[in-house]
Amino acid sequence: MPLVCVCSPKGGVGKTTVSANLAYALARSGSKVLVIDFDVQNALRLHFGVPISDSRGYVAEATTAVDWSQFILKADANLFVLPYGEVEEQQRLAFEYALSHDAHFLQRGLNTVLNYPGLVIIADFPPGPAPALKAIKPIADMHITVMLADTASLSLLPQMENHKFLGSAMNDKLGEYYVVNQNDMRRNLSRDVSQFFEQRLGDRLLGTIHRDECVPEANASQRSIIEFSPVSAAAFDIELISKKVSAIIGITVGDGEIYSAPHHGVQ
Repeated sequence: MPLVCVCSPKGGVGKTTVSANLAYALARSGSKVLVIDFDVQNALRLHFGVPISDSRGYVAEATTAVDWSQFILKADANLFVLPYGEVEEQQRLAFEYALSHDAHFLQRGLNTVLNYPGLVIIADFPPGPAPALKAIKPIADMHITVMLADTASLSLLPQMENHKFLGSAMNDKLGEYYVVNQNDMRRNLSRDVSQFFEQRLGDRLLGTIHRDECVPEANASQRSIIEFSPVSAAAFDIELISKKVSAIIGITVGDGEIYSAPHHGVQ
């Protein structure tokens, strides 16, 4: 059960889009993949064909439900999503309080999926050092930080490298890695920043995703970039990154199946 966390110190970097497309790429290779949304914006589900009117999710009942897997929705043969769901402010606060004050809260809720053989879990987090990101650290196998090829992301890199983001190293297992998103090769600044990231991060840089107009169009159609435009630059970049992630977490392609109750499946 590899658990991969996708995070960022700042918003607007395309982190949720990267999470969704990485999940699609891994599922396409034959792995069973579950994506979990820890962001109150509840946007991850929209990448997997869940209707915007579908407000289901796990957070509203997380403090009383023993097993959160009952809220899983089926998106495809190998692909499943656990949406954050629409919540009242008090429900959000109760969820974050439990994450911060109960060391075993998150692990209890995810116990079924954490122990499911062959399942790859991709967890998407809100920007910044969110309570869920801190709570998941003991059980996470790998962290991926999404940055942009701009000066704002460049200025935040020392904080990440010096472990000031969470106050300590984010990952003590397979390590911390980076993805540079929306690299615009037409702009000198973008090229220079990307080159700096490559030189500075070395093998910790999983790849650079080129700025591609097909990506927002794929998002609008609730499809992955690989499905929407398989020959696009962004699709190629995501495929390469997924292969590196697969090698790092040592997944076995096509191993196991995940439980999904029929009435929770996405049609």
